[in-house]
Amino acid sequence: MENERVREARPRPPRWTYAEFARLPSEGGVRHEIIAGELVVTPSPSPAHQRVVTRLITALHHYVADHGLGEVFAGPIDVLFAEGDYLAPDLVFVRAGRDRVVSDRGLEEAPDLVVEVVSPSTKNRDRGVKLERYRRFGVPEYWIVDPGAGTLHVWRLAEGATEPDELRAGDVLRWRPIAEAPAGDHDGPTPMEAEVATLLGG
Repeated sequence: MENERVREARPRPPRWTYAEFARLPSEGGVRHEIIAGELVVTPSPSPAHQRVVTRLITALHHYVADHGLGEVFAGPIDVLFAEGDYLAPDLVFVRAGRDRVVSDRGLEEAPDLVVEVVSPSTKNRDRGVKLERYRRFGVPEYWIVDPGAGTLHVWRLAEGATEPDELRAGDVLRWRPIAEAPAGDHDGPTPMEAEVATLLGG
């Protein structure tokens, strides 16, 4: 009985509804996210960060548009995984045929690819709790791009990866959306190829 009273006395973590999240102020150039029930406020990204994001978007957009594969969205765009988990990645991709995912609020389900470009203030979060949340909510593939370290980590979460594929300057990123075609069907278009050094700005 005493243990029950102790449990009841512990403060409960706040529950963020979408309505509460949507009322957060948007001015000031900061990014608001609710990650595992916690409010996270991130400063505006640097020009160097945005240059990397632009190169990634350009490479992905051309490939996706040329093959009619879906849509690439520049962040921050709200991904509404569940109550208390509203994340805003740097870049997302949604496969063709999943139009229902996109709404006026943002994305209502897990995108097919999430990309985060790390900065000094976000690198631990991008590699830690965000990786855990993306895995938990069914994101098939997650890239962590670290210009400072000169690395691009590809997490193939749909395959149950416990370690990322690490790419560095001198490597070539080869990518196409994870297929959901029936066995024996075609494997899709030739993969996109992009030099990692070019994406990182080297």
